[in-house]
Amino acid sequence: MISPTSDVVFVLVHGAWHSSWHWALTQRSLAHLGAASVALDLPGHGFDAPLPSGYLLPGQPGLATEKSRLAGLTTEECAESILSTLREVRRHHRTVVLVSHSAGGGPASLAAQTAPDLVDRIVYLSAFVPAGRPCFTDYLSSPEQTATVRGQGLGIGDPESLGAFRINPVSTDPAYVEELRRTYYDDVPAEEFARWHLTLSPDLPSAIPTTPVHLTADRWGRIPRTFIRLADDRAATSAMQNLMITEADAFASENPFTVHELPGSHSPFAARPAELAAMLVSDLH
Repeated sequence: MISPTSDVVFVLVHGAWHSSWHWALTQRSLAHLGAASVALDLPGHGFDAPLPSGYLLPGQPGLATEKSRLAGLTTEECAESILSTLREVRRHHRTVVLVSHSAGGGPASLAAQTAPDLVDRIVYLSAFVPAGRPCFTDYLSSPEQTATVRGQGLGIGDPESLGAFRINPVSTDPAYVEELRRTYYDDVPAEEFARWHLTLSPDLPSAIPTTPVHLTADRWGRIPRTFIRLADDRAATSAMQNLMITEADAFASENPFTVHELPGSHSPFAARPAELAAMLVSDLH
């Protein structure tokens, strides 16, 4: 059994187009339960996220063609930012739980593979698990994902030319904004989503979903791990979540996932942060 909650810190890694501040409600709920937490910004995200030059101008000139300033960012750099945080919190807490959401699962997995002694448990919140297939795009293109996924029309421009997977969170097209909500925040009312979507950044560096992350059973595979499945996720289908769990368990069969499930969409940190925090804490025992 893992140590009491007061000895634990949760390190929270966001997903595509998100940032540390999206964890704020979950962190507040964790604090109410006596648990410490640190949310970090992956490089190129948060307040430091570079924007295309026309992003906030009328008509958004060049949005579909201007190369992203994040085009050269690597998955290794993202993993190193996580490792830096893990090293810091390890100095003060006996138990470190690494939590990743969505595309953040790739850099988080690489960090855990690189320094497994810094992580006592790794939690995937409907997040990419590269154990079975090393690239997130390998799962995103699987029949389990493509058959029912939403949001396929949200992309702006050509990712290969841009060096990023680009969306338009400040779009003035109500249909586009509603599709963004239905894909990622389906159980968040439209009036509340108006606050959430404006905090998203437009560019996800291409490296994050396309760079292979190679794991080994004796390093990553030895870390106790949990998958929180989101039952009504429209961005990462239940079938794809189950596929990643099954393939990871086959890869590291001596240490299978503990699997929990939350109702609702891809963003429980917005829709049900108290339930999410309670599940993270209950998973310690």
